[in-house]
Amino acid sequence: MNKNLELANIFQKMAIYLKMDDVPFKPEAYQKAALGLQTISENVEDIYKKQGKEGLLSIPGVGESLADKIIEYLKTGKIKEFEQQKKKIPVNLDELMLVEGIGPKTIKALYEHLKIKNLEDLEKAAHEGKIRNLENFGEKSEKNILEAIEFLKRSKGRFLISEALMVADKIIQELKRLKEVEKISLAGSLRRRKETIGDIDLLVTVKKNYPNGAKKIMDVFTNLEGIIKVWDYGLTKSSVRFDLGIDADLRVVEDYEFGAALQYFTGSKEHNIVLRKIALEKGLKLNEYGLFKGRKRIAGETEEEIYQTLGFAYIEPELRENTGEIEAALNNQLPEIIGYNEIKGDLHCHSNWDGGENSIEEMIKAARKKGYQYLGISDHTKFLRIENGLNEKQLLAQRKVIEKLNSKFQSKKFKILQGCEANILNDGSLDIEDKVLSQLDYVIAGVHSRMKITKEEMTERIIRAIKNPNVNIISHPTGRLINRRDEYQIDFDKILKAAKEYQVALEINSFPDRLDLNDKNIRKAVAMGVKMIINTDSHHKDQLRFIEFGIAQARRGWAEKEDIINSWEIEKILAFFEKKMN
Repeated sequence: MNKNLELANIFQKMAIYLKMDDVPFKPEAYQKAALGLQTISENVEDIYKKQGKEGLLSIPGVGESLADKIIEYLKTGKIKEFEQQKKKIPVNLDELMLVEGIGPKTIKALYEHLKIKNLEDLEKAAHEGKIRNLENFGEKSEKNILEAIEFLKRSKGRFLISEALMVADKIIQELKRLKEVEKISLAGSLRRRKETIGDIDLLVTVKKNYPNGAKKIMDVFTNLEGIIKVWDYGLTKSSVRFDLGIDADLRVVEDYEFGAALQYFTGSKEHNIVLRKIALEKGLKLNEYGLFKGRKRIAGETEEEIYQTLGFAYIEPELRENTGEIEAALNNQLPEIIGYNEIKGDLHCHSNWDGGENSIEEMIKAARKKGYQYLGISDHTKFLRIENGLNEKQLLAQRKVIEKLNSKFQSKKFKILQGCEANILNDGSLDIEDKVLSQLDYVIAGVHSRMKITKEEMTERIIRAIKNPNVNIISHPTGRLINRRDEYQIDFDKILKAAKEYQVALEINSFPDRLDLNDKNIRKAVAMGVKMIINTDSHHKDQLRFIEFGIAQARRGWAEKEDIINSWEIEKILAFFEKKMN
């Protein structure tokens, strides 16, 4: 793990320890610094070496005190205050904080009364009925804890796509520096952009005239920073484990078989089985070395020629799950899925008005740097106090600020829209008055509380929000947090029907631990003609880069450009929103 992530992890834990003791303000300071460390691209060690303490103070959220703690860690490998907190309450925060419904105060109470230190202790105590007897707990709380633990067990061993990609990018950057490397590519589930990744697969070819090139490449690969275990070393395949806990396999293949190997190791297994069957039906043989007619290789240098020789169009990696893509390709009916460069703006961004890290103007500059034509500021509203949600008066004040900024950026053909992320209350109403919502450019509505109600109750709650004439978008529609919290129970077909009838877009939330909607639900929405929007839910300007994960999710759900409203020009989006209100 690099020092940025190590320090972010420590600061997040410090925030938890401080919350246990009801310390005011400090937990939020640690959380902001953790976010800053997670989002900067430069290594904190390099910043300190080049610029000293002044450089550390430029990291978002890092002030004098926390800069000193970063220096202490870089010099000693420890932070004294953190070590003291760990001794005081010696619990495994990495495990316990993953359990839905378990927070700092709960962890402290469980430790003080039952000496629960980790997930195993928690599960044992819940099975034995010990938790229900504690103050502020009960039989229902105990049952919810056991359900949450079961969910975690199902998710074990899977890494967020953002985590896996961070490691994979580091590997690729290091190997690309070698003069021996000709081609290098991701393969496996990471290339298919699955939501969670088991391990990392990479392929590489060696430039000609480098007879020892494979050895040089493998020597560098197996000695990369962050490797804690070398499982296997060879000139054609090596396997390692990084300190994040994720394994990576690197294969060296011949240039003439690169396409076949890439297709084979990209998968999915189910997709490849059908391809091999089609090859056999044509009297051919397909494997990782090429496509053969008898002993003669007739294709294999590129993936495109593999698919073409088998008689159908190239299938993008994100579609290769054997869910109808092969049949569609054979019939020339593959969707023209949305491209990674076709998003024109992001409408779910938070500013420092509601606890986000950056000012509206800083968010605008970051959006313009990405080449966007517009940006929407959608700060939380008043029910969500933990996020400093805005009330009616504050929203109207913010509107005036955005109007001034629009005057400033008008000549640059960039538009700032004002929305909000209103809370869908228990009865389906919103926490901001309609007369104020109607003055915004658009309204996002989302569920942020009471997620364990019945399927019928949650479905009706969301549908009532959809029917509100001011609501244009439903954020993170199923409420899941990958590897942490399952979806809440809803009748998704009913929600799709309502969204189409009342012209409301469903969000594909790009935040790596959400990716909500999932690919199956996206495909249902496409089939129903329900429009969607890919947003990042950014709380920091650097999180705008998360858009790629939402686009990948849309591609996996067979969504085309016309299905995604923020691939449209601004006038068309505003007309879509205006039509809902009329």
